[in-house]
Amino acid sequence: MLSIIIILLVNLLIETSVSLTVKVPGDPVVSHVGSTMILPCWISPPESAEALEIRWYRHNQFSNPVLLYNHGKIQDVQEESYRNRSSLTLRSDQSGGLKDGDVSLRLEKLRVQDDGSFHCYVSGENSYSSEEVVLKITALGSSPVLSPKPLDDGRVNISCRSSGWYPKPSITWTSDEGRALRPGGTSHSRGADEMFSVHSWTAVSLSDAQQVSCSVSLRSGELKEGRLNIQGIVSSGPWKALFLTFLICALLGSVGFILYKYREKLTGKKPVKEICDEETMERLSKEETNTEEPKKEPDCEEGTQQKLRKEVVEDVNIEELRKHADCEEGTMGKPENKVVGDVNIEELRKHADEITIDREHSHPDLMVTKDCKILRESNDYHHTGEEFPFELCAFGAQRFSSGHHYWEVDLVHSPNPPKDFWIIGVVKHGNFTTRDRPSLTPSRGYWFLRSDGPRGFYTNTDPPVKLSLTPRPERLGVLLDYDHGQLSFYNVTENKHLLTISSRFSGSVVPLFNPGAGDKSPITILDCPKPEESAESSQPLLNNNSSDA
Repeated sequence: MLSIIIILLVNLLIETSVSLTVKVPGDPVVSHVGSTMILPCWISPPESAEALEIRWYRHNQFSNPVLLYNHGKIQDVQEESYRNRSSLTLRSDQSGGLKDGDVSLRLEKLRVQDDGSFHCYVSGENSYSSEEVVLKITALGSSPVLSPKPLDDGRVNISCRSSGWYPKPSITWTSDEGRALRPGGTSHSRGADEMFSVHSWTAVSLSDAQQVSCSVSLRSGELKEGRLNIQGIVSSGPWKALFLTFLICALLGSVGFILYKYREKLTGKKPVKEICDEETMERLSKEETNTEEPKKEPDCEEGTQQKLRKEVVEDVNIEELRKHADCEEGTMGKPENKVVGDVNIEELRKHADEITIDREHSHPDLMVTKDCKILRESNDYHHTGEEFPFELCAFGAQRFSSGHHYWEVDLVHSPNPPKDFWIIGVVKHGNFTTRDRPSLTPSRGYWFLRSDGPRGFYTNTDPPVKLSLTPRPERLGVLLDYDHGQLSFYNVTENKHLLTISSRFSGSVVPLFNPGAGDKSPITILDCPKPEESAESSQPLLNNNSSDA
């Protein structure tokens, strides 16, 4: 009997000496979508885990683990969503790894689906131990976009939208004095990626606030804010607005009529019809009085077109070409370089520069061709959330600090449709680290036009201005007038001026490109040969002198 008791005590002592105990942090581990996180787990007191089974699994998925280590190596049995994303790692720089019982798990490219508990299970021949680590996933969404709409009662209805949040965010409206404003309503929606989008709106008047702020935040305290100044937006009522519109139209019509009636006195030119009649009568007189003199063919229609070409020029041609097209009288160029639409692209190309990408400062997730002309996101880049990937920027290798400079980019690669997502513009040299949208403003050295897919086109002003550009540009022209502080954009295919951003440049600026993510077409920087000058004299696009002088 005594011997049996001794054997039992010895076995109990052996089992006690080889028992396992694993430790994990007491608080949840918090990390962002797309980042890498370590879930700490270790054996206490320390002992080697090289010969043990280490199993990380979720919920009731014991047989389908996140990671399984056994027989001295990682096994191929694994939940598919964690393949190539999970590994064993050190919980700190002082850790000795498996030899010291450190069995921590490293997770890469975190997703919303990773939110929740993970079980750390370690077993030996005679014992095992298991503990649970809680992982909290957060996603900081896009900066709120505020859109105003004047109401008939003098107030402004302001809409606030933001997307790419996790978990469900809250939204707060405040005035410029910090006073809370009551929302008219708030709605949340969840996409296929399980992230939240939020939409809220409120109606305010100038008596409520002059500047309205919309803040979207998480419980952790992280937030993003958008602001809108409503001065100048508030309507004074529909009848007053209608009266002012009618009054302006009447004044413009009167001025136009007066200029039309007295254009001969103002410009020294006769009406086109009179010019045509005089030329016809002169030709008939010559034919009757001098039958032997060779007949001249002044062609009334051709003369009319020449006069019209001098006098009738679209607004954008007059303003843009007077500033940018170094046109001298009688040097229009080749006949095919005529104005089509509202801008002469060939005139702009006189200022063309060869633009290439600066590989050294481009984002590492961009692919750039050997000639530094074509760029797009790399195959390894996985865009998370719905916010535009502002970080995917490339910069031109050329610096500009004076003069006019023009370049073109192709935004379509046949047979694919035009790109939906891109940024084109200029940036102050040295601003090579791009962040989120609120930091990419003219006051911080960025000037650009952004295409954000179905959400539309935006300038990078604060707050952003939404534009309606149709059709979607397939080839975009950019003209930098450094000395006058202007950056202009053109739809080359349609020969249309899109917009001009006026600012004040300081120091050197370089071209800015961002191909976005998810498009099939890349951004292609084109070589624009400068138009050849014609040896023949022809009508200038703009002539400040009278043709009769």
